[in-house]
Amino acid sequence: MTQKRKKITVVGAGFVGSTAAHWAAAKELGDVVLVDINEGAAKGKALDLFEASPVEQFDSRVIGTSNYEDTANSDVAIITAGIPRKPGMSRDDLLATNSKIVKDCTEGIAKYSPHCTLIIVSNPLDAMAYVAKKVSGFPRNRVIGMAGVLDGARFRSFIAEALDVSVKDVQAFVLGGHGDTMVPMPRHCSVGGVPLTEIMPKEQLNKLVERTRNGGAEIVNLLKTGSAYYAPSASAVQMAESIIKDQKRILPCAVYLEGEYGVKGLFIGVLAKLGFDGMEKVIEVKLNDEEKAGLQKSIGAVQELVTALKL
Repeated sequence: MTQKRKKITVVGAGFVGSTAAHWAAAKELGDVVLVDINEGAAKGKALDLFEASPVEQFDSRVIGTSNYEDTANSDVAIITAGIPRKPGMSRDDLLATNSKIVKDCTEGIAKYSPHCTLIIVSNPLDAMAYVAKKVSGFPRNRVIGMAGVLDGARFRSFIAEALDVSVKDVQAFVLGGHGDTMVPMPRHCSVGGVPLTEIMPKEQLNKLVERTRNGGAEIVNLLKTGSAYYAPSASAVQMAESIIKDQKRILPCAVYLEGEYGVKGLFIGVLAKLGFDGMEKVIEVKLNDEEKAGLQKSIGAVQELVTALKL
């Protein structure tokens, strides 16, 4: 019996979506469907990407469409659709507009791929993951928000740059909501296995924590006409790869908590194991008082957004 090729749908053919399609195709995770209400943009970018396959030697088929029927039987769907931030806007300013967009996209995916795993990238992330779960009715293991992988990658990049070491040897993660209240975890960071707190002064570390919290805004302010897309899309595809290949990676993700960290009914950034069944386990970390206080503040900020949704 021949094994069916995996299928990855990316919703939204903007910068984040089209770049996610690029990473997924280049990694040969499966065939890629790029969906957008602007059919020409989806078809054009998909065709362009497919035409790169002989050069880059990847065997993923890539198609573009505005019809959710073409996404049927996807294994993973990455939802990137929504308006991006502009300078001066917070992620929260996007709430009303993007919740409607994410609702429509989720309905389309859930109708034709009722067994897929959803990875949500649209902002404000934690609230949009909540919308997707409510609309789809999927169990919590199959709706995951992409935030921690990105925030952790930013933190790791800044640490590597500051210490002049390879990014490959830096391990770091963040917890909490995807926004200004995120909780980077310096106590659990390491460089080549050595605790970061032993090789970097606290003042310097605090500056990197602050830069990580404002990592998205830093790029928005530089670009002026949009927001980050290389790192966010790569982060979403890393999650998709762990699921499709059953890698069991332990990655920081926004997960619908059911009692972990004392939280029920909210998407909060935690460490989670990702495999064939989506989010297979939440890894709880013992927190000190400062970390607990930071996480509580972050949970409160997410709760405010979800309350404002009036779902």
